Amino acid sequence: MRIPHRFAVVPLLCACLIGSASGSAYNARPKLVVVIVIDQFRGDYVERYREQFGDSGFRLLLDHGAYFADCHYDYANTRTAPGHATLFTGAYSNGHGIVSNEWWDPQKKKSVTSVEDDATQLVGLGGSPPGASPHNLLSDTLGDEMKLATQGKSRVFAIALKDRAAILPGGFSADGAYWIDHKSGAWITSSYYRSELPKWAQDFNDSQRAEKYLNREWKDSDGNVLRTTAPRQGKDGSPAGFYEIVGSTPFANDYQFEFARELITYEKVGSGPGTDLLAISLSANDILGHQVGPDSPEMHAMALETDRQLAAFFDFLGHQVGLANIWIALSADHGVAPLPSVAERFRIPAAGVSPEKMRAQFNAILSARLSPGRTTDYVRAFDYPLAWINEDAFAAAKIKEADGERLVGEAMKQAGLRGFYTKSQLARGDVPGTEEGLRYEHSYSPEGGWYVMGVPAPFSVGSPSGTDHATAYTYDRHVPLALYGLPFQAGTYHTRAEPVDLAVTLASLLGINAPASASGRVLTEALASVHRADNSSRPLSRDRFTPAGLVAEQRGTR
Repeated sequence: MRIPHRFAVVPLLCACLIGSASGSAYNARPKLVVVIVIDQFRGDYVERYREQFGDSGFRLLLDHGAYFADCHYDYANTRTAPGHATLFTGAYSNGHGIVSNEWWDPQKKKSVTSVEDDATQLVGLGGSPPGASPHNLLSDTLGDEMKLATQGKSRVFAIALKDRAAILPGGFSADGAYWIDHKSGAWITSSYYRSELPKWAQDFNDSQRAEKYLNREWKDSDGNVLRTTAPRQGKDGSPAGFYEIVGSTPFANDYQFEFARELITYEKVGSGPGTDLLAISLSANDILGHQVGPDSPEMHAMALETDRQLAAFFDFLGHQVGLANIWIALSADHGVAPLPSVAERFRIPAAGVSPEKMRAQFNAILSARLSPGRTTDYVRAFDYPLAWINEDAFAAAKIKEADGERLVGEAMKQAGLRGFYTKSQLARGDVPGTEEGLRYEHSYSPEGGWYVMGVPAPFSVGSPSGTDHATAYTYDRHVPLALYGLPFQAGTYHTRAEPVDLAVTLASLLGINAPASASGRVLTEALASVHRADNSSRPLSRDRFTPAGLVAEQRGTR
């Protein structure tokens, strides 16, 4: 349904705000800020499918908001956890500390996730399994600054299928962060936030909403079945869980938006005395993208389905809160490389490698040099292209951190990587004065014991079958950035923008401090100039749904 008809009742539904287009968290203008992060939604998808989108999904933001076509992360560790932390702290890993999704913990002698926290328990599951929290963040977030500025009047919520994609956007002071149990699909949280699920969330789980997404067929616009959600066996031979069965289909996004509507309704989000923040991370695009790549018919169909889902959600927001009372931002946590087979079709050198085989190669090279006749695991794990080092093995050889990391880096080059940056080197800021050097400096974190960041060749991915991200190349760094609402001047902007600019821009417009370690800039070129409207009576028109049109409507000149 086209926007002018779909939102024809906006004046009756909006609590219109009299005043300037710029808001202030102190006076609850806007009532709500919604940030949507589409996991692994590469920046070029927007133009690739733009003509096929409807009027009220992506194009509400593209045609009636400020869209930055040249938005790139300026770091190399393009993973989910660092990306979400970057968007909401306005800093890169050297500011917020999240270096990857997981890392080696030298104290615990095991790999840990970016959000796991043994001091907490999961809430919403039987027993008391270890929980999760934002305790690894080294900076606060936009939501935290909203809380500080309003002394808690602003409320902050975040939801995703993945724990890290809900917890890191929510920050330290979120009122709620929710994600799913991968096996059952039930929505859960952590005792960091509350001791039990709110009644509305427990009722949602008890009504078995997840089950209605099983035994369904996902079809494209021509009626071809792309995937089914029939129960099946998982990779390990046991019954596959909800995340595995449903997660790579658009039904996963439907499920998330269904939960988001319940949260908004029962928590009365957007109706409090302060500006509220809601972060939604859509995970299905990433789960599917790793399997089929960015150029597949399935990814095309997923983008069109996401457009439909956004349109329906924006319609809900218009009725529930009023679009004139909301700012909407949309971006992604990272991009993705093409499948190596697709790149090779056009004679572009590409490769899909096995990280475990490469790790064995590193260890063979290092063992031949340091412990002849005995194979030693000098590299504990290799999350392509990032190597986690066995500190104890080097200590036994009386080799210190900087030297051990350098030796691993040299082994990585010998095995085929183009170059490397060690943790010790990054900690000193000892990088070339090049764009690549700066991107790796931005990727530094003190977390994770000893490590080395490898520099792979372009179009080389750490997956022997599907594809991946986690490099400093444009296909991994390019993401969309779109802003919709009263302060934003509609248009497509080709000035350089970065995801760190999002939190800084929103903070400035809300009249609050940016997050403590933020390094972004205010996107001033996209801010609307508010002019005094005349008193003439004008008929309703399509421009009513632009920021300028909403301003005029709020002032009673429409």
